[in-house]
Amino acid sequence: MDKITRILIANRGEIAVRVIRTARKMGIGTVAVRTAVEPDAMYLSLADIIHDEDDELAEIPVFLDVEKLIAIALKNRCDAVHPGYGFLAENAYFAERCRDNKIIFIGPSPDAIYKMGNKPVARQIAMKHKIPMAMGSAGNVANEDEAARQAARIGYPVIIKAASGGGGRGMRIVRMESEMEKMFILASREAEKAFNDPSVFIEKYIENPKHIEFQILGDTHGNIIHLGERECSIQRKHQKLLEEAPSPALNEELRAQMGETAVRIARAVGYYSAGTVEFLLDSDRNFYFMEMNTRIQVEHPVTEMITGIDLIEQQIRIASGEALTIRQEDVKLAGWAIECRINAEDVQAGFAPAPGRIEKLSLPEGAHVRIDTGVRPGSSIVASYDSMIAKLIVTGNDRHEAIINMKQALDKVWIKGTKTTLPFFRMLMRHHTFQDGTFTTAFIEKDLERYHFSSEYEETIAAWIATKLFTEENLSSGKPGISFDQGRELTPWLLRKRLTQF
Repeated sequence: MDKITRILIANRGEIAVRVIRTARKMGIGTVAVRTAVEPDAMYLSLADIIHDEDDELAEIPVFLDVEKLIAIALKNRCDAVHPGYGFLAENAYFAERCRDNKIIFIGPSPDAIYKMGNKPVARQIAMKHKIPMAMGSAGNVANEDEAARQAARIGYPVIIKAASGGGGRGMRIVRMESEMEKMFILASREAEKAFNDPSVFIEKYIENPKHIEFQILGDTHGNIIHLGERECSIQRKHQKLLEEAPSPALNEELRAQMGETAVRIARAVGYYSAGTVEFLLDSDRNFYFMEMNTRIQVEHPVTEMITGIDLIEQQIRIASGEALTIRQEDVKLAGWAIECRINAEDVQAGFAPAPGRIEKLSLPEGAHVRIDTGVRPGSSIVASYDSMIAKLIVTGNDRHEAIINMKQALDKVWIKGTKTTLPFFRMLMRHHTFQDGTFTTAFIEKDLERYHFSSEYEETIAAWIATKLFTEENLSSGKPGISFDQGRELTPWLLRKRLTQF
């Protein structure tokens, strides 16, 4: 086993905070990278060592620069690198360069990253091991003419997908031959821009499926288990907005069947570390392998909450050469967990990014609440990086209780300085289709009349808050003012509670 003593966090934001906290719990030192874009980022205050990187004029961000990250790790005597998610987390070359420099890459092998990251290669492996898949092209499709021939063989509708990468980019649905040329060009261009690879392939498009993913853990000794599933069907343009665990669509029999399939494809590439196998589930409860993500996922906390297993700790232990101490029969799913991604986005403008400075930030606390965030009051949400403010994770004994707890938690979140996805989640928790669990990936595009929840007291609350802030500013400057609630802190949710009593 290789003892890890210091980790370079090759990432930023909430995932950097998340990794640093677990490393500290394990007695492992951390190095974080300060960038010109975020010189006062929250994650920097938690790391043991801060490496200043003058990347203001750099052609590519430091978190995408393989050789620069290797140099930083070596300079700061790091024996391991944690890539987080995004950036270089699924870059086989980065993993290989870490290995070349005797730096432990906290993730799977370069070979597994390549095989699962290249979607046509992953399909071929799945086909060889008799993993159920949607019908599709055997490999990449060279041009729109070949794409049209493949689509005619498969049958419309089809979906064009980027061969490299994921996250919904480089994907286009084609419902008829006349759309093929335009959609092929758009998908290929987007794939090249997002992943520096224009290659695409084609699959049969499954209408209105459920998106179900299974969390995998494997070690370097050949042990592989799954930790149950996550429901990821609440998404817009293939971008996930909310996740929950377990899924309301699965029973024990289907869970066991899909979990065994997920383990089987992981075993086919000798997988170790944390990973996620993603499936589509149709209305007849048939499931199809979609892809494997060879990294920690944004939504990993919901699995942690119902299993009690720290996935980052497991990643670090596996990378150190330790064998899994958890067997499949040890994994128990207890309760229910829901995660809302609170992003700086304007939901009424089609979830458009809304960068800005977080002037005020109040987040709930309690036995059923977990907050994963990389910001604090004064932090800026910059256009250069993703728009995430926080992940709000709430638990309950069952799904019904988790939804009730999430409603209450959402009403206790107050963010001033930028528009957020909070109105969407407040609406979602009250929507009957979400509550009964029958929603699919088409839910937002087809089943919603509006994207936001409006309270009848919203204007009154806004006016009261504005008055309170104005009065506080006057008091702080020495001007006379009025006191609120005998000096007790007046919050938006407390005001709403009082107003509803009349």
